[in-house]
Amino acid sequence: MAISKSTKNEQVALVADLLSTSKLTVFAKYDGLTVSDLQNLRRQAREAGVVIKVVKNRLVRVAMSQNDTYKNTDTVLLQGQLLYAVSAEDEVAPAKVLDNFAKANPALQFVGAFGMEGELIDAAGVKALASLPSKNELIGQVISTLLSPVNDVTNALSGNLHALLDGVESKATA
Repeated sequence: MAISKSTKNEQVALVADLLSTSKLTVFAKYDGLTVSDLQNLRRQAREAGVVIKVVKNRLVRVAMSQNDTYKNTDTVLLQGQLLYAVSAEDEVAPAKVLDNFAKANPALQFVGAFGMEGELIDAAGVKALASLPSKNELIGQVISTLLSPVNDVTNALSGNLHALLDGVESKATA
């Protein structure tokens, strides 16, 4: 079924808007997935703050050509039926969501991604990004690392205080 020119323009505007705010745009082949599989993927993505779009590659190329950041980006990987996962909040969330979904649904295969500066990332690079911790996990790790000396000092002082109290208690009962 042919798409009207106004619908195409709306889709190009939507994709251009998503790309302009995106920190990472991952695209993957979804041949072999059922409609219910795609609905499950969209649900999981929504919970993670990721938007999943299925758009014609030609329209994505037009949207990229309208954006200064993506104007010179190589689009050679945009072939076949692709879905696009976009996140404006987290740099690795789209890769993580698709990677987690692909573990249960091997029909989903990474093709590549576009970084926030317009660089093209291949499928191996996307897999590597998917293995990175999320932004919130990294913040938690940094806070834990910063608090570990404080916890060590507290535990050491607490141990000495308990030993002192045990000694006083044993003297009082003797």
